[in-house]
Amino acid sequence: MPVRLVPATPSAYAYPLLIKQLLLTPLAIAPEQEITYQGKVRHTYRTLRERIGRLASALEGLGVEAGQTVAMMDWDSHRYLEAFFAVPMMGAILQTVNVRLSEEQILYTLNHARADVVIVNSEFFPILAAIAGRLETVKTFLTIEDGGSAPISPVPSVGDYEAVLAAASPDYDFPDFDENAQATTFYTTGTTGNPKGVYFSHRQLVLHTLGCAAALGGAPGQGHVHREDVYMPITPMFHVHAWGFPYLATMMGLKQVFPGRYQPDLICRLVAEEKVSFSHCVPTVLHMILSHPQAKETDFSGWKVLIGGSALPEAMAVSAHKRGIDLFTGYGMSETCPVLSIAHLESADLARSPEEQAVIRAKTGRPIPLVDLRVVDAAMGDVAHDGRTTGEVVVRAPWLTQGYLRAPEASEELWEGGYLHTADIGNINPAGYLKVTDRIKDVIKTGGEWTSSLQLEDIIAKHEAVQEVAVIGVPDDKWGERPLALVLLKTDHVGTITENALRHFAAHAIEAAGISRYGVLLQVRFVKTLAKTSVGKMNKRLMRADPDALCR
Repeated sequence: MPVRLVPATPSAYAYPLLIKQLLLTPLAIAPEQEITYQGKVRHTYRTLRERIGRLASALEGLGVEAGQTVAMMDWDSHRYLEAFFAVPMMGAILQTVNVRLSEEQILYTLNHARADVVIVNSEFFPILAAIAGRLETVKTFLTIEDGGSAPISPVPSVGDYEAVLAAASPDYDFPDFDENAQATTFYTTGTTGNPKGVYFSHRQLVLHTLGCAAALGGAPGQGHVHREDVYMPITPMFHVHAWGFPYLATMMGLKQVFPGRYQPDLICRLVAEEKVSFSHCVPTVLHMILSHPQAKETDFSGWKVLIGGSALPEAMAVSAHKRGIDLFTGYGMSETCPVLSIAHLESADLARSPEEQAVIRAKTGRPIPLVDLRVVDAAMGDVAHDGRTTGEVVVRAPWLTQGYLRAPEASEELWEGGYLHTADIGNINPAGYLKVTDRIKDVIKTGGEWTSSLQLEDIIAKHEAVQEVAVIGVPDDKWGERPLALVLLKTDHVGTITENALRHFAAHAIEAAGISRYGVLLQVRFVKTLAKTSVGKMNKRLMRADPDALCR
């Protein structure tokens, strides 16, 4: 039966889903709401709109046209928020540069993205000095002097960010255009080869914002985000748009607090002074904050923190609960914009003990609206939703990247079979909660069975002496691989426990948990540090390559 289309009225407004539409609500209901940078610089949403117009006018004056790329090299700031809007709203593409990559990788990403303009904080002038002579497409530099006496720019600059904005007009008329136009690009933090370029359209970013708002706003209590919340990102704005939450916070008109570079003492102060109530980060960053001496004097009660990037240890969820922190998991990846699922608790679950709640909080969550998430076998058939049967997590949603920038073969592999392949292994329980049990490349193949490194990590993390742990597979002539736990002890427990004692603790817990019998083959080694990626995730590839290096 043919589908009948309803004809459009010639004068009707088609309403393309453009990033500029996210500014309508805050300007209507919260124009005087505050945006602050480190508690030093304070603007209102009305001023934000003016500065967005000024930045666009300045860029247009520098010759930036629709389709060209403007790269940003800065810490989390009000300036980054302005670029999140101004650059794509004028039809250009915003490249968020991962400033924690190596100089060679940063050079690669700027050249591969074909950046035309670079907005750069003076703190990154040494990087710029090392790569400027090899930049292939960049024609213009706009510099940021972030307080104090700035060093001399190693490249010709059109001026300081604030001075250039002050001289530009706030009255930029942002046009309508195709909502499928590319808005942003950034590069994955993968641990092998060159980073891959991931890109998103206006439509995708707007729908991701709406999906997250529906999921967080629909929570009955735990993890509920509302207009009176105070938002502070602790996931870099260069990484998947700080997981998309600055767009969400702006659309909802929340007070926003930008901390710049992540310094635990500053973050503790901002949480206390600015009354921050919603943030997001990876587990290692939260651990860094809560382990700082100032954290002992900080009241964290009422702080909602969404954890992603790495598995949330149940022990961390319990510890946070005791400090009044509402800690819960979200799931996604660079290629998915990123949020796919959130682990909210039902109201009845809140009557459970902190330990019982932690089991749910540490799961990967249930899909947010518009996400079609499956766990499949090798033939792309759905596995049983019994909380035990595992398979690969595949997904469809309207905000997933359509591929990798100028990498057609990798793009086809990513979307094989019409679903985006996450390369994560997991299971779904009868209540619909996804639990990611490992990355395909990190699962330990021992004795002919698969053993989850994440499950072993969660068990070891429960010991009071353990600060951080990473479990990797190491070659073994008899078993193929054996699990090796690389353990960073808490400072006050160094010398109070032996590797053998911790191995016995883990072996008993592994057996009691009913994990594969090969899990008890676990070895334990105390280390001085754990290798991490540029965004704070465990870098197991480097650990597998030379675990002894961590002990030196």
